[in-house]
Amino acid sequence: MSNTLPRPPAAWRNRYLLMRHGHSQANQQGLIISHPDNGLNGFGLSPLGQSQLEQKVAEWDWPAPTLIVHSDFLRTSETAAWVAGHFGLDMRPEVRLRERHFGSLERQADSHYPAVWALDAQDPTHNDYGVESVASVAERLQAVIMELEESHRDATILLVSHGDPLQILLTALAGQPLGAHRDRPALTPASITPLD
Repeated sequence: MSNTLPRPPAAWRNRYLLMRHGHSQANQQGLIISHPDNGLNGFGLSPLGQSQLEQKVAEWDWPAPTLIVHSDFLRTSETAAWVAGHFGLDMRPEVRLRERHFGSLERQADSHYPAVWALDAQDPTHNDYGVESVASVAERLQAVIMELEESHRDATILLVSHGDPLQILLTALAGQPLGAHRDRPALTPASITPLD
């Protein structure tokens, strides 16, 4: 699997903004919520997350999006809705932007993340604990961008996803070893990272 898209960013047809969802109820409770059974209809934004989004749209300092594509988990859907409401845009759910699945660690304490990340650093194809591999996450998120490149031109596209998937995507697009995704500065809730 290639770690990079076919064209360098300077030659892309569209502009991309990567947004992590706002602070969520899962963050508030310190839980891993990565399975659709739990994440689609539960564990949306926390009061802090709602406050973050209110401030984010009021102080928007990036190009205005023309298209919003988001993970269909509740926390990302609610995040996308804040931005869509501000700019008067429709939203498009995309299952490939979902959270990385953490297998048997689902609904367990988020203090388990570092153990998985240590394994990622050794082997980005591992699926210990039944987790989705880093390589799989990179492949599905890059596929979303590749399809958007084929179907749109000169759009500013906001992709709303989750911390691990976005860290992995950024690592892949930089052409860095996928296992090094946690060497990047952590993406904070409601943060926006332009691809440039």
